[in-house]
Amino acid sequence: MATETVSSGERRLTSFSHGAGCGCKLGPDDLQTVLRGVTLPQVSADVLVAADTGDDAAVYRLPSGEGLIATLDFFTPIVDDPYDWGRIAATNALSDVYAMGGRPLLALNIVNWPVDDLPLEMLAQVLQGGVDVATADGVVVAGGHSITDPEPKYGMVALGLVAPDDVVRNSTAPVGAALYLTKPLGLGIISTAIKRGLADDDLVAAAIELMTTTNRAASEAMRNAAAEAATDVTGFGLLGHLHRMLEASGAAAELDAAAIPLMDPRILDLARRDVVPGGTKRNLAYVRAHTDFGDLPEPERLILADAQTSGGLLIAAKHKPSMEAALRDHDVPFARIGTVVAGDPGQITVSGALAA
Repeated sequence: MATETVSSGERRLTSFSHGAGCGCKLGPDDLQTVLRGVTLPQVSADVLVAADTGDDAAVYRLPSGEGLIATLDFFTPIVDDPYDWGRIAATNALSDVYAMGGRPLLALNIVNWPVDDLPLEMLAQVLQGGVDVATADGVVVAGGHSITDPEPKYGMVALGLVAPDDVVRNSTAPVGAALYLTKPLGLGIISTAIKRGLADDDLVAAAIELMTTTNRAASEAMRNAAAEAATDVTGFGLLGHLHRMLEASGAAAELDAAAIPLMDPRILDLARRDVVPGGTKRNLAYVRAHTDFGDLPEPERLILADAQTSGGLLIAAKHKPSMEAALRDHDVPFARIGTVVAGDPGQITVSGALAA
């Protein structure tokens, strides 16, 4: 959809953000510290997926027998065009429902807006971007909540349905399963380059295209192929989300760095120049203790831990031919990046080097 962009004056939209997209998330270490101080009650038997495995969304069994998937996601501006920011935020929010094997059907807006610094017409563009993405995937946006805030933030509560037997979890990756990634890495680094005014226009356009492509087709493919486990790769980066999957599944993994796709060869140059989100650095600090990198250089380690916004699905599937055929049938780009193996739960071994 073409839209006439409302100007924010001399300040770019990303200049209002202390970070970029999902790179603003609390780091894994900080999150664990917080959760250790919270006593959670025993959950009902109707809660099919709760917070114990760090899965992508909660799932609750309704009286009808269907599973209700519930999740939310919001973040600060990741690009300067408000309509594109809205599209990216909505795509990212729906991703958790798709990662659980579900079908999103209802969304609510979450809005923080600096009413004295940015025009309300710009907020309307943000919301329109979110509505357009949701509508294209058959999701109804039925309201939401807004507050004033010096830093703009936008996202969605996303609700979906899934048959309980069809829930795809992050905690069920079996030894011997192949690991598939459906979007290339580098989105966090590009987001930081955008914020610093260092990203070429074609790189920005490619990143926006990737971040506004929903994981609907990838989710349908993994369900059709009966994949054993999945998660989406967002703020904790590939290594962070893989570590959580492996730890919850009681397994380890071996990754082939050369098979892991980058969005663009310029990602590596940006990482070498330290154009890297703070969230990515926090992610790497967390996974170091759980990862054998071999001789992989530091910039490449950062890319593997890069805090993605609206990243792809990480799928574990034992039946490689049917999984790969399903992904191709749904026109989903993918890379087979490694294997789930027996070992210390959560441990990752990386071999080789990233292909520039």
